[in-house]
Amino acid sequence: MTRYEWFRWVTFPIMTVHLQTVRKDLKRLLQDVSKTTKQPSVLDVGGRKSPYTIGLPTSVTLLDVPQEEGTRQNLNLGFTDSILSTIQQKRSNIDNLIIQDMTKSTIPNASYDAVICVEVIEHVEEDEPFVANISKVIKKGGWAYFTTPNGDYIKNDGPNRNLDHVKHYKRMELKELLERHFDKVDVHYAVKTGKYRVNGLKSFRKNHPIGIIKSIVSNIINRIESQGLENSPVRTAHLVAVAYK
Repeated sequence: MTRYEWFRWVTFPIMTVHLQTVRKDLKRLLQDVSKTTKQPSVLDVGGRKSPYTIGLPTSVTLLDVPQEEGTRQNLNLGFTDSILSTIQQKRSNIDNLIIQDMTKSTIPNASYDAVICVEVIEHVEEDEPFVANISKVIKKGGWAYFTTPNGDYIKNDGPNRNLDHVKHYKRMELKELLERHFDKVDVHYAVKTGKYRVNGLKSFRKNHPIGIIKSIVSNIINRIESQGLENSPVRTAHLVAVAYK
């Protein structure tokens, strides 16, 4: 484990509830795969700087689009040569890096045990081929894990809309999309919205210790208040979906 990975691993319990939720879910899902596969292979789509698989017993391939001038560059989205170099130095379980658009994927069918797609699908204009290609690269018996903003509650319109978000899916919209390409799909709500979630999302800054403490306490409170909200469409920030082949 690298120094970066060790630091992230130690601090996971005080980080945002969304990150903690994803980590917990992935650990559970990968444990099931590990019963039949010694080191599961995972494709992390849009996982340019993804911390979710740090320290997990899996071989990870990161896939993201090339960074281009315009919106992607302004929002620091996609791969660049410098980002690739940094990732390779920081991560020990990264097996491969692919610069590619998943809607036009050339990856062979049944290449991976699982696919992770965290906060990505809302950026994709062609969601049908995107999901279809994700399904194709997964081996029989594998799964895909998605998270995205909860469109039943969080709308993306008005002057403060996120320009890089194409669509905020409602629960049934996401479920129906995934069911066209997977055998079994579970979609539920996660993470309570409100001041504690907002405070917890603020970056830790060394020169602002009070802010760090405030963020940590907010994340702890948000974790407690986020329990048992799987079927609560109101005041929840995310949709979480697991799709099985």
